[in-house]
Amino acid sequence: MVMVALNTGLRLGEVTALQWDDCDLVAGRILVRRSSWHGILGLPKSGKAREVPMNPTVVETLRQHRHLRGPWVFCQPDGSMLIQHHCKPPLRRACKRAGLRQVQWHLLRHTFASHLVMRGISLKAVQELLGHASIEMTMRYAHLSPDVRREAVGVLGPYGPATARSVEALAVGQSRPEKTLPIQEVSGAPGKIRTCGLRIRSPALYPS
Repeated sequence: MVMVALNTGLRLGEVTALQWDDCDLVAGRILVRRSSWHGILGLPKSGKAREVPMNPTVVETLRQHRHLRGPWVFCQPDGSMLIQHHCKPPLRRACKRAGLRQVQWHLLRHTFASHLVMRGISLKAVQELLGHASIEMTMRYAHLSPDVRREAVGVLGPYGPATARSVEALAVGQSRPEKTLPIQEVSGAPGKIRTCGLRIRSPALYPS
């Protein structure tokens, strides 16, 4: 169960409600069409079925786990369906054998989603795999995306919207390049001519 949950992102209720008819080991896909809550079957949390591909780890795990005790993939020794409290001890034992701290089943789902996002999988694809009703629920993993971090620092590059020159201009409170007044001859005292020097033209005082 741990390997399946960790590699598919299924909720615990979806794992316990999984039947062999939902698993296509040849095509490598799982049809998630029901969920269990304390033994009561219903639709998945999103209200609709979804298809989740299986990687080779899940396919091999299910092939080795194949049994003839009934329709449920994960069941009790008599073939009856597992309920949530039956699944806590196996996870505790698995964490102990692996030398890990004790975790809840839902952390396996978070781990699945986090690793997908960190490997560059789009949030839309992760949303569909997890069965989230809206993308807002999947956005909690957005900070893990390498694309988000790359775009964040990319704005400081030479071809980003904020170049070194524009940053410097913003630092001194200017939004446009500086303009200068031409040299002009100005009449002074009788019989004398004086010349004004270059002056900086402020965009705020001299709008175009």
